[in-house]
Amino acid sequence: MLENFNALVDGLPPALVYLLIAFLVFAEAALFFGFVFPGETAIVVGGLLASQGELSLPLLLVIGVVAAVVGDSVGYEIGKKYGSRLLDTRPMRKHAVKVASAQDLIRRRGAFAVFIGRFTALLRALMPALVGSSRMPYPKFLLFNFLGGLSWVLIFGFGGYYAGAAFEHAAQIAGRGLAIGLAVAAVVAIAVWSVRRHRRERAVEGAAETGRPAEPAVTDAG
Repeated sequence: MLENFNALVDGLPPALVYLLIAFLVFAEAALFFGFVFPGETAIVVGGLLASQGELSLPLLLVIGVVAAVVGDSVGYEIGKKYGSRLLDTRPMRKHAVKVASAQDLIRRRGAFAVFIGRFTALLRALMPALVGSSRMPYPKFLLFNFLGGLSWVLIFGFGGYYAGAAFEHAAQIAGRGLAIGLAVAAVVAIAVWSVRRHRRERAVEGAAETGRPAEPAVTDAG
């Protein structure tokens, strides 16, 4: 997914790249894009581009925080307006287990659940609307939404930036060919881990819906 997004923004003017990153981060909760595209991918790639001088890191961070807060606020208003009817929508029914988990987290943690949910892709898309439907006061939601969005953007923005800087440093020391090989290996490892995590989550959701225990993951012997 990182490679696909990087290819998408390659050659675009910086203004359009900022706009695309802002839209993807905003749409994660406001339009429930988080079900299919985790917003941190856009922030990480933005950080990588900033390390190459293509974007301004401070501006990227500001845009990311504003887009995250505004997008979650729209999600909150959607949940507040539609309430329980939102749970009957197809995306919510499809991820019923995650919805129940998010609702339980809200009951146990209150506003702090907004901060926690920011760091889990699917909860990040669900949490604002569910909090809105729970009628939590908006000022309380906004405070924890801002703190979570700020922490999330800083972590992934600086992560992408320093990953790009480390790549350039490795290229200078070990040669660009070896550095590219290591980068590809890292991307493949992340992709494999993401696919396996997604499969485990789907297995757990499927088991919960059918009432059967999930099958244990198969591990290599020895």
